[in-house]
Amino acid sequence: MKNIVLCCAAGMSTSMLVQRMQDAAQKKGIEVSIKAVPVAEFGENLDSADIILLGPQVKYEQAKLQALADPQGKKVAVIDMMDYGMMKGDAVLDKALKLLE
Repeated sequence: MKNIVLCCAAGMSTSMLVQRMQDAAQKKGIEVSIKAVPVAEFGENLDSADIILLGPQVKYEQAKLQALADPQGKKVAVIDMMDYGMMKGDAVLDKALKLLE
């Protein structure tokens, strides 16, 4: 099972996106674990994550967080602003899975 962690400013807005992503995964028969956390908890979630997706509002943190993830060979990517704003769980899930290939 793949573990996807979404980070945003407080973990609130992404929790709605997590639900949409879980619904999309269920429809596709994909087993994934997806959770939303505040960016302040990035370090605590790095070990268990296969990939970390950042909300567009914290994309300025990407370089710093990627530097922390590099030693573990993990990717930190920014969620597309349109997909995030429109809560396109299927599109965000597809991007995460593609990055894990």
